[in-house]
Amino acid sequence: MLKVTIDNLTVEVEEGTTILQAARKIGGKIVPPAMCYYSKLPGSGGKCRTCLVKVVNSSAKDPRPMGKLVASCSTPVQDGMVVQNITSPEAVEARKAIVEFLLINHPLDCPVCDQAGECDLQDLSFQHGMEETRTEEERREFPPIDIGPFVKLHMNRCILCYRCLYVADQITDKRVHGVLYRSDVSEISTYIVNVIDNDFSGNVIDVCPVGALTDRTFRFKSRVWFLKPMDAHRDCQKCSGNVAAWMFGNEIYRITGRKDQFGEVENFICNECRFEKKDLNDWIIEGPRKIKRQSVISSNHYEKMIKGSIIKPIEGIVETPKEEEHG
Repeated sequence: MLKVTIDNLTVEVEEGTTILQAARKIGGKIVPPAMCYYSKLPGSGGKCRTCLVKVVNSSAKDPRPMGKLVASCSTPVQDGMVVQNITSPEAVEARKAIVEFLLINHPLDCPVCDQAGECDLQDLSFQHGMEETRTEEERREFPPIDIGPFVKLHMNRCILCYRCLYVADQITDKRVHGVLYRSDVSEISTYIVNVIDNDFSGNVIDVCPVGALTDRTFRFKSRVWFLKPMDAHRDCQKCSGNVAAWMFGNEIYRITGRKDQFGEVENFICNECRFEKKDLNDWIIEGPRKIKRQSVISSNHYEKMIKGSIIKPIEGIVETPKEEEHG
Protein backbone atom coordinates (compact mmCIF):
# COMPACT_ATOMS: atom_id res chain seq x y z
CA MET A 1 0.00 0.00 0.00
CA LEU A 2 1.15 3.53 -0.78
CA LYS A 3 0.63 6.56 1.44
CA VAL A 4 -0.30 9.87 -0.19
CA THR A 5 -1.17 13.16 1.48
CA ILE A 6 -3.68 15.47 -0.21
CA ASP A 7 -4.42 18.85 1.39
CA ASN A 8 -2.96 17.64 4.70
CA LEU A 9 -5.10 14.46 4.72
CA THR A 10 -3.31 11.11 4.37
CA VAL A 11 -4.76 7.98 2.80
CA GLU A 12 -3.42 4.55 1.88
CA VAL A 13 -4.09 3.35 -1.65
CA GLU A 14 -3.03 0.52 -3.92
CA GLU A 15 -0.24 0.89 -6.44
CA GLY A 16 -1.48 2.30 -9.74
CA THR A 17 -4.07 4.55 -8.11
CA THR A 18 -4.23 8.07 -9.53
CA ILE A 19 -4.25 11.23 -7.45
CA LEU A 20 -7.91 11.84 -8.32
CA GLN A 21 -8.92 8.34 -7.25
CA ALA A 22 -7.01 8.78 -3.99
CA ALA A 23 -8.78 12.10 -3.37
CA ARG A 24 -12.15 10.44 -4.01
CA LYS A 25 -11.28 7.84 -1.43
CA ILE A 26 -10.84 10.64 1.12
CA GLY A 27 -13.91 12.54 -0.14
CA GLY A 28 -15.11 16.02 0.67
CA LYS A 29 -14.02 19.33 -0.82
CA ILE A 30 -10.50 18.18 -1.60
CA VAL A 31 -11.71 16.07 -4.55
CA PRO A 32 -10.67 17.84 -7.78
CA PRO A 33 -13.46 18.42 -10.31
CA ALA A 34 -13.44 16.28 -13.44
CA MET A 35 -15.24 17.12 -16.68
CA CYS A 36 -13.72 14.45 -18.93
CA TYR A 37 -12.54 11.65 -16.60
CA TYR A 38 -15.03 8.82 -16.05
CA SER A 39 -13.99 5.88 -13.90
CA LYS A 40 -16.35 3.52 -15.78
CA LEU A 41 -14.69 4.37 -19.11
CA PRO A 42 -11.04 3.17 -19.29
CA GLY A 43 -8.81 5.60 -21.15
CA SER A 44 -10.88 8.69 -20.38
CA GLY A 45 -9.33 11.74 -18.73
CA GLY A 46 -6.56 14.18 -19.52
CA LYS A 47 -8.68 16.31 -21.88
CA CYS A 48 -10.29 19.13 -19.88
CA ARG A 49 -7.48 19.90 -17.36
CA THR A 50 -9.92 20.99 -14.65
CA CYS A 51 -8.41 18.48 -12.22
CA LEU A 52 -4.95 20.11 -12.15
CA VAL A 53 -3.17 19.86 -8.79
CA LYS A 54 0.25 20.76 -7.42
CA VAL A 55 2.64 18.00 -6.33
CA VAL A 56 4.93 19.54 -3.71
CA ASN A 57 6.64 16.25 -2.83
CA SER A 58 7.02 13.62 -5.55
CA SER A 59 7.69 10.71 -3.19
CA ALA A 60 9.52 9.67 -0.04
CA LYS A 61 12.54 8.68 -2.14
CA ASP A 62 12.46 11.82 -4.28
CA PRO A 63 11.14 14.75 -2.21
CA ARG A 64 11.50 17.25 -5.04
CA PRO A 65 8.32 18.98 -6.26
CA MET A 66 7.06 18.44 -9.80
CA GLY A 67 7.93 21.34 -12.02
CA LYS A 68 4.38 22.14 -13.11
CA LEU A 69 0.77 21.38 -12.28
CA VAL A 70 -0.32 17.88 -13.22
CA ALA A 71 -3.64 16.32 -14.21
CA SER A 72 -4.73 14.36 -11.15
CA CYS A 73 -6.90 11.98 -13.22
CA SER A 74 -3.88 10.55 -15.08
CA THR A 75 -1.02 10.94 -12.58
CA PRO A 76 -0.36 7.83 -10.43
CA VAL A 77 0.54 8.35 -6.80
CA GLN A 78 3.91 7.46 -5.29
CA ASP A 79 4.62 6.41 -1.73
CA GLY A 80 5.09 9.53 0.36
CA MET A 81 3.68 11.90 -2.28
CA VAL A 82 2.32 15.22 -1.00
CA VAL A 83 -0.33 16.96 -3.12
CA GLN A 84 -2.05 20.31 -2.85
CA ASN A 85 -5.44 20.96 -4.42
CA ILE A 86 -7.61 23.60 -2.77
CA THR A 87 -4.70 24.58 -0.52
CA SER A 88 -2.63 25.61 -3.55
CA PRO A 89 -3.34 29.14 -4.84
CA GLU A 90 -1.55 28.18 -8.05
CA ALA A 91 -3.91 25.24 -8.68
CA VAL A 92 -7.00 27.31 -7.86
CA GLU A 93 -5.94 30.11 -10.24
CA ALA A 94 -5.22 27.57 -12.98
CA ARG A 95 -8.68 26.06 -12.49
CA LYS A 96 -10.25 29.50 -12.89
CA ALA A 97 -8.36 29.93 -16.17
CA ILE A 98 -9.52 26.51 -17.40
CA VAL A 99 -13.14 27.36 -16.58
CA GLU A 100 -12.80 30.63 -18.48
CA PHE A 101 -11.41 28.68 -21.42
CA LEU A 102 -14.30 26.18 -21.36
CA LEU A 103 -16.79 29.04 -21.37
CA ILE A 104 -15.25 30.86 -24.34
CA ASN A 105 -17.74 29.29 -26.76
CA HIS A 106 -20.31 27.89 -24.35
CA PRO A 107 -23.55 29.91 -24.64
CA LEU A 108 -25.38 31.34 -21.65
CA ASP A 109 -28.60 29.43 -22.34
CA CYS A 110 -29.05 27.75 -18.96
CA PRO A 111 -32.67 29.03 -18.74
CA VAL A 112 -33.66 26.91 -21.76
CA CYS A 113 -31.17 24.05 -21.41
CA ASP A 114 -32.48 20.65 -20.28
CA GLN A 115 -29.23 20.03 -18.41
CA ALA A 116 -29.88 22.94 -16.02
CA GLY A 117 -29.92 21.77 -12.42
CA GLU A 118 -27.63 18.80 -13.04
CA CYS A 119 -24.90 20.40 -15.14
CA ASP A 120 -21.28 19.93 -14.05
CA LEU A 121 -20.23 23.05 -15.92
CA GLN A 122 -22.80 25.12 -14.01
CA ASP A 123 -21.35 23.93 -10.72
CA LEU A 124 -17.79 24.50 -11.91
CA SER A 125 -18.47 28.02 -13.18
CA PHE A 126 -20.31 28.91 -9.96
CA GLN A 127 -17.24 27.94 -7.93
CA HIS A 128 -14.46 29.20 -10.20
CA GLY A 129 -16.03 31.28 -12.99
CA MET A 130 -15.66 35.00 -13.62
CA GLU A 131 -18.53 37.45 -13.41
CA GLU A 132 -17.99 38.60 -16.98
CA THR A 133 -16.05 37.44 -20.01
CA ARG A 134 -12.87 39.07 -21.28
CA THR A 135 -13.31 37.93 -24.88
CA GLU A 136 -14.66 40.05 -27.71
CA GLU A 137 -14.57 37.46 -30.49
CA GLU A 138 -17.78 35.88 -31.77
CA ARG A 139 -18.64 32.45 -30.40
CA ARG A 140 -18.89 29.37 -32.54
CA GLU A 141 -22.44 28.59 -33.58
CA PHE A 142 -23.95 25.34 -34.83
CA PRO A 143 -27.59 24.46 -35.49
CA PRO A 144 -29.03 21.75 -33.23
CA ILE A 145 -29.22 18.43 -35.05
CA ASP A 146 -30.74 15.00 -34.42
CA ILE A 147 -28.01 12.36 -34.40
CA GLY A 148 -30.43 9.54 -33.81
CA PRO A 149 -34.08 8.87 -33.04
CA PHE A 150 -33.56 9.70 -29.37
CA VAL A 151 -30.55 12.06 -29.13
CA LYS A 152 -30.33 15.78 -29.89
CA LEU A 153 -26.87 17.35 -30.36
CA HIS A 154 -26.26 21.00 -29.42
CA MET A 155 -22.68 21.45 -30.55
CA ASN A 156 -22.68 25.03 -29.22
CA ARG A 157 -22.55 23.65 -25.68
CA CYS A 158 -19.99 20.89 -26.28
CA ILE A 159 -16.65 21.15 -24.41
CA LEU A 160 -15.05 18.22 -26.30
CA CYS A 161 -14.63 16.00 -23.24
CA TYR A 162 -14.73 12.85 -25.45
CA ARG A 163 -16.90 10.92 -22.96
CA CYS A 164 -19.55 10.10 -25.57
CA LEU A 165 -16.87 8.67 -27.85
CA TYR A 166 -15.57 6.34 -25.14
CA VAL A 167 -19.13 5.18 -24.43
CA ALA A 168 -19.73 4.41 -28.09
CA ASP A 169 -16.38 2.63 -28.41
CA GLN A 170 -16.68 0.52 -25.29
CA ILE A 171 -20.33 -0.43 -24.78
CA THR A 172 -21.92 -0.30 -28.23
CA ASP A 173 -21.56 -2.44 -31.36
CA LYS A 174 -19.99 0.30 -33.44
CA ARG A 175 -19.30 4.00 -33.23
CA VAL A 176 -20.68 6.26 -35.95
CA HIS A 177 -19.83 9.65 -34.45
CA GLY A 178 -16.54 11.27 -33.58
CA VAL A 179 -14.49 14.46 -33.51
CA LEU A 180 -14.19 16.10 -36.91
CA TYR A 181 -11.44 18.57 -37.86
CA ARG A 182 -8.79 19.93 -35.51
CA SER A 183 -7.93 22.82 -33.20
CA ASP A 184 -10.57 25.51 -32.65
CA VAL A 185 -12.84 24.14 -35.39
CA SER A 186 -13.15 20.66 -33.86
CA GLU A 187 -16.69 19.39 -33.43
CA ILE A 188 -18.61 16.27 -32.49
CA SER A 189 -20.65 14.97 -35.40
CA THR A 190 -21.65 11.92 -37.43
CA TYR A 191 -20.07 10.90 -40.70
CA ILE A 192 -22.27 11.97 -43.63
CA VAL A 193 -25.76 10.56 -42.87
CA ASN A 194 -24.97 7.98 -40.21
CA VAL A 195 -27.01 8.27 -37.03
CA ILE A 196 -26.61 6.76 -33.58
CA ASP A 197 -29.20 4.00 -33.44
CA ASN A 198 -27.68 1.15 -31.41
CA ASP A 199 -29.28 -0.32 -28.28
CA PHE A 200 -27.08 1.65 -25.85
CA SER A 201 -26.87 5.01 -27.62
CA GLY A 202 -28.80 6.80 -24.86
CA ASN A 203 -25.87 6.46 -22.49
CA VAL A 204 -24.08 9.30 -24.28
CA ILE A 205 -26.71 11.56 -22.68
CA ASP A 206 -25.90 10.37 -19.16
CA VAL A 207 -22.14 10.82 -19.49
CA CYS A 208 -22.27 14.27 -21.13
CA PRO A 209 -21.26 16.80 -18.44
CA VAL A 210 -23.05 19.68 -20.20
CA GLY A 211 -26.22 20.04 -22.27
CA ALA A 212 -24.65 19.11 -25.60
CA LEU A 213 -26.39 15.72 -25.81
CA THR A 214 -29.99 15.71 -24.60
CA ASP A 215 -32.94 13.33 -24.52
CA ARG A 216 -35.36 14.10 -27.35
CA THR A 217 -38.21 12.36 -25.50
CA PHE A 218 -37.76 14.64 -22.45
CA ARG A 219 -36.89 17.98 -24.07
CA PHE A 220 -38.69 20.96 -22.53
CA LYS A 221 -41.13 18.76 -20.58
CA SER A 222 -40.05 19.75 -17.08
CA ARG A 223 -37.25 21.05 -14.92
CA VAL A 224 -35.46 18.33 -12.96
CA TRP A 225 -36.12 20.04 -9.62
CA PHE A 226 -39.87 19.64 -10.18
CA LEU A 227 -39.49 15.85 -10.47
CA LYS A 228 -38.85 13.15 -7.89
CA PRO A 229 -36.05 10.71 -8.81
CA MET A 230 -36.96 7.21 -7.69
CA ASP A 231 -34.93 4.00 -7.75
CA ALA A 232 -36.72 1.51 -9.98
CA HIS A 233 -35.98 -1.77 -11.71
CA ARG A 234 -37.44 -4.24 -14.18
CA ASP A 235 -36.48 -7.60 -15.64
CA CYS A 236 -34.46 -6.68 -18.73
CA GLN A 237 -32.56 -9.08 -21.00
CA LYS A 238 -30.26 -6.38 -22.38
CA CYS A 239 -29.06 -4.53 -19.26
CA SER A 240 -29.27 -4.63 -15.47
CA GLY A 241 -32.68 -2.92 -15.49
CA ASN A 242 -31.66 -0.77 -12.51
CA VAL A 243 -32.58 2.84 -13.29
CA ALA A 244 -33.60 6.18 -11.86
CA ALA A 245 -37.22 7.03 -12.75
CA TRP A 246 -37.95 10.78 -12.70
CA MET A 247 -41.58 11.15 -11.73
CA PHE A 248 -44.20 13.84 -11.41
CA GLY A 249 -47.04 12.37 -9.40
CA ASN A 250 -47.65 8.90 -10.85
CA GLU A 251 -46.27 9.80 -14.27
CA ILE A 252 -42.74 8.93 -15.39
CA TYR A 253 -41.18 11.79 -17.33
CA ARG A 254 -37.81 10.22 -18.06
CA ILE A 255 -35.53 7.29 -17.25
CA THR A 256 -31.79 7.63 -16.60
CA GLY A 257 -28.99 5.50 -15.26
CA ARG A 258 -28.35 5.60 -11.52
CA LYS A 259 -25.42 7.86 -10.69
CA ASP A 260 -23.00 7.65 -7.78
CA GLN A 261 -21.78 10.48 -5.53
CA PHE A 262 -19.36 11.63 -8.24
CA GLY A 263 -22.06 11.88 -10.89
CA GLU A 264 -20.98 8.74 -12.74
CA VAL A 265 -23.42 6.10 -13.98
CA GLU A 266 -23.29 2.92 -11.90
CA ASN A 267 -24.69 0.67 -14.66
CA PHE A 268 -25.23 1.59 -18.29
CA ILE A 269 -28.79 0.90 -19.44
CA CYS A 270 -30.33 0.01 -22.78
CA ASN A 271 -32.52 2.20 -24.97
CA GLU A 272 -35.57 0.02 -24.36
CA CYS A 273 -35.48 0.79 -20.63
CA ARG A 274 -34.56 4.43 -21.17
CA PHE A 275 -36.92 5.52 -23.93
CA GLU A 276 -39.65 2.92 -24.42
CA LYS A 277 -40.69 2.09 -20.85
CA LYS A 278 -42.42 5.19 -19.50
CA ASP A 279 -45.49 3.44 -18.06
CA LEU A 280 -45.55 3.10 -14.27
CA ASN A 281 -46.64 -0.53 -14.64
CA ASP A 282 -43.38 -1.33 -16.44
CA TRP A 283 -41.34 -0.72 -13.28
CA ILE A 284 -41.03 -1.82 -9.68
CA ILE A 285 -40.50 1.39 -7.72
CA GLU A 286 -38.06 0.83 -4.86
CA GLY A 287 -38.15 4.28 -3.25
CA PRO A 288 -36.70 7.80 -3.51
CA ARG A 289 -33.07 8.26 -4.44
CA LYS A 290 -30.68 9.95 -2.01
CA ILE A 291 -29.84 13.42 -3.26
CA LYS A 292 -26.92 15.59 -2.24
CA ARG A 293 -28.04 18.54 -0.16
CA GLN A 294 -25.96 20.84 -2.37
CA SER A 295 -28.04 19.92 -5.42
CA VAL A 296 -30.91 22.12 -6.55
CA ILE A 297 -32.86 18.88 -7.14
CA SER A 298 -33.08 18.47 -3.36
CA SER A 299 -35.14 21.65 -3.04
CA ASN A 300 -38.30 20.94 -1.01
CA HIS A 301 -37.42 17.24 -0.68
CA TYR A 302 -36.67 16.33 2.91
CA GLU A 303 -36.30 12.90 4.48
CA LYS A 304 -37.58 14.10 7.86
CA MET A 305 -38.81 17.44 9.08
CA ILE A 306 -39.87 18.37 12.58
CA LYS A 307 -42.88 20.64 12.41
CA GLY A 308 -43.84 22.40 15.61
CA SER A 309 -47.27 23.79 16.38
CA ILE A 310 -47.85 27.54 16.54
CA ILE A 311 -50.50 26.97 19.23
CA LYS A 312 -49.11 27.33 22.71
CA PRO A 313 -49.65 24.18 24.81
CA ILE A 314 -51.87 24.30 27.88
CA GLU A 315 -49.87 24.75 31.05
CA GLY A 316 -49.00 21.39 32.62
CA ILE A 317 -49.43 19.49 29.34
CA VAL A 318 -46.30 18.81 27.26
CA GLU A 319 -46.97 18.60 23.55
CA THR A 320 -44.42 16.74 21.47
CA PRO A 321 -43.75 17.95 17.94
CA LYS A 322 -45.12 15.85 15.12
CA GLU A 323 -42.73 14.22 12.68
CA GLU A 324 -43.66 14.28 9.03
CA GLU A 325 -42.20 12.31 6.16
CA HIS A 326 -41.39 14.04 2.94
CA GLY A 327 -40.26 12.22 -0.15
